[in-house]
Amino acid sequence: MAKIKIYTTTTCPYCKMEKQYLDSKGISYDSVFVDEDENEAKKMMEESHQLGVPFTVITQDDGSKVTILGFDRNKLNEVLGLTG
Repeated sequence: MAKIKIYTTTTCPYCKMEKQYLDSKGISYDSVFVDEDENEAKKMMEESHQLGVPFTVITQDDGSKVTILGFDRNKLNEVLGLTG
């Protein structure tokens, strides 16, 4: 099963929408609040080269990574094999 990490902030409405969507599909994820953890904010910057959230990193079983900037339901469905 893929590992999902969502870089988020406490006030981001799109982050909340993405997490609610994944919750509704029974998909587990780690949520990292970059507005509360400077080290995690730096990690996100290193990986994404920007400050936008949600920034989602999906690590597949084979170790490959897919990154998604913003709440992109279609891309999440495609990468995770979900139906809309």
